[in-house]
Formats: sequence, C-alpha cells, structure tokens
Amino acid sequence: MSTPIRVSVDAVVFGYEAGKLSILLIQRKYDPFKDQWALPGGFVLENESLENAVSRELVEETGVSINYLEQLYTFGNPGRDPRGHVLSVAYFGLIRPDAFSLLASSDASNAQWFEMEALPDLAFDHKIIIEQAFLRLQDKITYEPLGFELLDTKFAFSDLEQLYTTILGRAIDRRNFRKKFIALNVLDELDEKTSKGSGRPASLFQFNEKRYKDLKNKGIVFEI
Repeated sequence: MSTPIRVSVDAVVFGYEAGKLSILLIQRKYDPFKDQWALPGGFVLENESLENAVSRELVEETGVSINYLEQLYTFGNPGRDPRGHVLSVAYFGLIRPDAFSLLASSDASNAQWFEMEALPDLAFDHKIIIEQAFLRLQDKITYEPLGFELLDTKFAFSDLEQLYTTILGRAIDRRNFRKKFIALNVLDELDEKTSKGSGRPASLFQFNEKRYKDLKNKGIVFEI
C-alpha cells in the first residue's frame, strides 16, 4: 500500500532595510535536519486552507504576522523530504525587519534574518525555493510599484531608487526611472527637504495610499 502524499507550506519572507535584502529563516528544533536553518513552514492541518496554514506557521515559528503572502509555486520532487512524498506550496512576501520582534517557538529553536549574500546551508530544497522566489520578486517589480510598506513614511527619491537597485541587483537609469515613477501619480512631493552628505537638500516624498493601492489592484505594467 502506497504512502499518501502530504501537503506542507513554506514562507519566503524577504526583508528590506537600509539598502540590504535579507531572508527570514528558522533553526529546526527536530529531525529531519535538526539544528539546520530552513524556511518557516510546516504541514497543513485537516480542514485548514493553505493561506491559513502558511500564516499560522509563520506566526508560530517566528512571531511575524503578514497580511498578505503571495503564492509562489508548488514543489513536489518525491525526494525533497526524507519523511516521504511531501508537496510544499511556497508563498513569499516582503517586509521591513524592524517592524517585527522575532519569537521562535513551535518547531523552531531560533529565528533570524540572514542577508541574501550570506545564507547558511539550508534544509530540504529551500535554497531552490528561495531562488525561485527571488526571481519572482525581481519580475514582480517590473509590473507593480513597490515601496509603500518598505520605506519610511517620508523618504527621498534616492531611497526609492536604492530599493529597486537592491532588488534588481543592477544599476538603473535614474532619470528614466524617476520620470516613469512620477508619471504613475502615486507619490506626493512634500514641502520638506532632507540633507544627505554634501549635496544639496533633496525633496521628501510620501506614497498616496489610496492611489498607490488602486494602481496595484489594476496591475499596471511598470517597465524600468
């Protein structure tokens, strides 16, 4: 008699802060892969939706609660989990790490942010899942403006440029980027200015929440 296929969920939570992109990981408390670092996640309970499962596991293992996680992909290689044939439905989201206090519990002995360039060895196929999530994130910012949840309430336009440069991993045409972003009409330029370094004071901006969310819901293509 064949063993039934089990379903799990994993959460790829990207953190953005001070020009750095990081990943939220947990240290596993139990086998398999005891003491190794992994994505927050676990098995879906009976009569539990996938969305509720990934939110529950994230809170239980890290103390982080996110209003919206986007479904990424289903990973189903039969050998990906030594406990048997386990499908993992992965989700991803992007937050500011300083907005949360990490609290590991449940199946996690520790929870910690790691910079993308310095990830530890990971359990299961979680390295592959993270790579897929990062590619999706890079693709996503070409058709949806990002920044409302990640930047300070008031920010210099250079901070927005830095956010996109960090996620894309490459330089952008700053003049063209500014022109296109301003044309989206989701930013309000304030009367306030900020001084950074020896340059002239720069204007501060803030997102217009209503126009920003309306634009995101429309899914307007934003080519950089």
